[in-house]
Amino acid sequence: MQAYFRLSAGALAQARAETRGDVDRAALAEALRAYHRDLGTLDAHAQAALERLAHPASRVVVTGQQAGALTGPAYSVHKAADAALLARQEDREDAPVVAVYWIASQDHDAAEVASTTLLDLAGRLHRLTLDVPQGVPVGRMPWRAEWTAQVHALLDAFDAPAAHVAAVRARFDRAVGGPAGAGSYADVFARLIHGLLAPAGLLVLDPLHPALAALMAPTLARELERPLASSEAIEAAAARLEADGFVPQLRRPAGATNLFIEEDDGQRRLLRFDGRTFSTDHAAYSRADLLAVLAGDPSRITPAAGLRPAVQDALLPTLAFVVGPGEIAYGAQLRDVYALHGLGQPLLWPRLSVTWIEPNVRRLLTRLNATAAQVQADPEGVLGRALAAEQGAAAASAERLAALDADLRALTDELGALDPTLHSAAQRTRTRTTARVAHLQHLATRALARAENDRSGQLTRLKAHLLPNGVPQEREMNFLTFLLKHGDTPLRQLLDLPAGWQGELDIP
Repeated sequence: MQAYFRLSAGALAQARAETRGDVDRAALAEALRAYHRDLGTLDAHAQAALERLAHPASRVVVTGQQAGALTGPAYSVHKAADAALLARQEDREDAPVVAVYWIASQDHDAAEVASTTLLDLAGRLHRLTLDVPQGVPVGRMPWRAEWTAQVHALLDAFDAPAAHVAAVRARFDRAVGGPAGAGSYADVFARLIHGLLAPAGLLVLDPLHPALAALMAPTLARELERPLASSEAIEAAAARLEADGFVPQLRRPAGATNLFIEEDDGQRRLLRFDGRTFSTDHAAYSRADLLAVLAGDPSRITPAAGLRPAVQDALLPTLAFVVGPGEIAYGAQLRDVYALHGLGQPLLWPRLSVTWIEPNVRRLLTRLNATAAQVQADPEGVLGRALAAEQGAAAASAERLAALDADLRALTDELGALDPTLHSAAQRTRTRTTARVAHLQHLATRALARAENDRSGQLTRLKAHLLPNGVPQEREMNFLTFLLKHGDTPLRQLLDLPAGWQGELDIP
């Protein structure tokens, strides 16, 4: 896959050596200052970061995510922390490096941001689901008092130390309070992220803010000049990936641009282009019409996933872009989209990844002689095999299966020596027999795991921690879960990690 990216993995020295003289850092810092002032987060942390960003040689480590409920899945916070950690690592007095969190406020997929999961000390999973309207950018949705009441009700019912619950409630109340009120759904998310990571040097950025949208308008206007060129570049990259045996993650159907327009009814819709006219399912536009929209309110025209990174990195003097696995797959198709805008694709930095291990979970994993990843891959098998080993049930062991396979292999060779025409048939019999016995072992260990779970609930507890709702912890569990139960210790642990760290992290 490396051939699909401009910079090789980990090429920080090369990325540092490049310059971005085309970025007006003073204008960028002033636009971000206006945004933070309106958000109510222009505190000493933001002021310090903005002063460093305004330096003529500054660079940015950027990451971003959709504005999920109560910060969304834990990796949303992990990405933000990693940007701060990498910025701190690469910071130089003569070339400051600032971490920026790009909030996907333009996104309109309500299903992806409306729900989140938390786990209390009693082992109860709490699922918060807010009634978020479909099709409307989250940066346009006013925060509702009923959503505040839902969060307060969840915190009231959450089994955790009262002091920790009160601290998280205070974080949330600051995010929905302030002299300007709660603002939008994205604003509440932004204030929560700011409250967690501004002390580590992170700046939040909302591309729908008028001052920032104005700075992005030239890139969007340039896209309108050749509105299908970026889609063609993405499809050409998809064809190369397929020829090399990969499955492309991003496709652009015929006539689809990489631009959305927010129409008069507030809905965000994809723009199509037939060679002369732009259209959505509801209206038609000339290029002049769209340029007039950009001039009047540049926040109404927004990039699709295939263009958003280039718009982001045209605005920012990006040193590195902290991304998850899906974004890396997208990035493999975007190098030539950057080139269309006179840009070089920045270094993609695989994000930090943490599976949080609470003390009771560590005790269980130690007993099972297993890692969290092994449990996430096969929870019933891990518990069943451990129980079989404890009970001395050799019939379910890998060693017994290996011994059987070795005996059958020897028998196959002996039969083949007697009559070579029998070797293939004997080999097939060995393969089928070993596979069948392995399947029976699989069934037996899972029966043991179910019986133990019926007795003690051990498997249910383990899965609630590591596979909540059947999804790996980092992709489902809200990071605030750990602050509610353990105070700010997990946040401090997170910010003590090296940039790009991956693994299990024990909470003391």
